[in-house]
Amino acid sequence: MAAKMRAQGILDLLLELTRRLSQESSLDKALRAVTDAALRLLPGEHASVRVLDESRTRLLSGARSGAGTKQAPASFRPGEGIAGWVVEHGTAARIADTARDPRFARRTGQGFRVRSILAVPMWSAGRTIGVLALTSPEARTFEPGDEDLALLLANCAVPAIEKARLERLAITDPNTTAYNRRYLMPRLTDEIDQGRRRLRPVSALFLDLDHFKRINDELGHAAGDRVLKTFVDRVWLATRRQDVLIRRGGDEFVLILPGTTIEAAMRAGERIRRTIAAERFAADEGVLVPLTVSIGA
Repeated sequence: MAAKMRAQGILDLLLELTRRLSQESSLDKALRAVTDAALRLLPGEHASVRVLDESRTRLLSGARSGAGTKQAPASFRPGEGIAGWVVEHGTAARIADTARDPRFARRTGQGFRVRSILAVPMWSAGRTIGVLALTSPEARTFEPGDEDLALLLANCAVPAIEKARLERLAITDPNTTAYNRRYLMPRLTDEIDQGRRRLRPVSALFLDLDHFKRINDELGHAAGDRVLKTFVDRVWLATRRQDVLIRRGGDEFVLILPGTTIEAAMRAGERIRRTIAAERFAADEGVLVPLTVSIGA
């Protein structure tokens, strides 16, 4: 009887998730619904889901639930760590004890302990598009049945997530994973309209990289692309989750700051300026270049 009740509870939760995802057009919110459901269905204290871009080498979007969500997420590289191994091999990984598994990449400052891991691939059209992972501070937390359930959960969610992912790719700059210019006016108009309705401010920063053409001319466009990608990554680290970074073109970007006064936007701009100037950028193997950015609010 208890097993039957648990099976019914699992079915109800999956049906609830499917209904929610069918109504959700935001990729970020859809992914968060999956991580929330994972912690309700499975043991563990932290759940994350990562969805990849078309190259499967960069993180297009991600969500986390449970412990450690106030800390910045770990960086992603295919082949690195358990999640990277799952992407590279397209198969699940159930780790009983991270201390005994060489694939585990230990992170500092993540805010929660990881002793056991369950990570499963998300499949679409015969290829891995993302990874759902759960972690626990205790060893041997996850059983074979948990792996089956995680695969079921992940792939029940794939149709809605893949639809949202493809829509996101259409408005995403492929080199930097910032939004592209076609997203600028619709999103800015929407934020201004919401600001008027909710009586809250909205600000924007215009970011222009200084003398960026020199990097392309002297080191080549591939080096310039690497610098731009790192620039976007560093801007994300200096901003909030609700802020929206858009590549307007070339070396020009716009950062939309919902709920932010002009004074707060200027402080955010100064924080970004210092972040960019503080450390050199890797343009090529062994080649580091300085970079500064001019910002208007």
